[in-house]
Amino acid sequence: MSTVNGLPAHVLLVHLVVVLVPLTALALVAAALWPRVARRLGVLLPALALVALVSVPLTTQAGEWLERHVTEDTLVRRHTELGDGLLPWALGLFVLAAVVWWAARRSGEEQAPGKGARWSALPVRIVVGVLSVAVAAGAVVDVYRIGDSGAKAAWHDAYQKTAQGN
Repeated sequence: MSTVNGLPAHVLLVHLVVVLVPLTALALVAAALWPRVARRLGVLLPALALVALVSVPLTTQAGEWLERHVTEDTLVRRHTELGDGLLPWALGLFVLAAVVWWAARRSGEEQAPGKGARWSALPVRIVVGVLSVAVAAGAVVDVYRIGDSGAKAAWHDAYQKTAQGN
């Protein structure tokens, strides 16, 4: 996808990433730390993480198209390099969201009499919680850094610091 309604698709798709990755990170941390939240979110948590994950390469691909259609400079290159690093964070969010969803679902099933040991025991929940906080923080910081570099690349010479007369 290169353009949408005459605009570069990257300019539009980037909004999906900027909203969905931090939203997924917040939902993941809440669900990982509070099992009640995980049960309430249910399959919405991994579904949200999957949409965020898919939006990253779509946005990156559209950004690569746009990069070939703008004047080359160091700010654009920096933004492109940073953008290439978001996919592993988004993948981490998705994997952990699936684990948290599966554990919450499983713990609900295991509360029935005659079932085996609970997978969501406290040590496992602590490890998943710590991993979730770390990956969520990394993803949000990376989205911020990418967005900041993109804004600098797009706007560094595109406006005047003093207002023009009326």
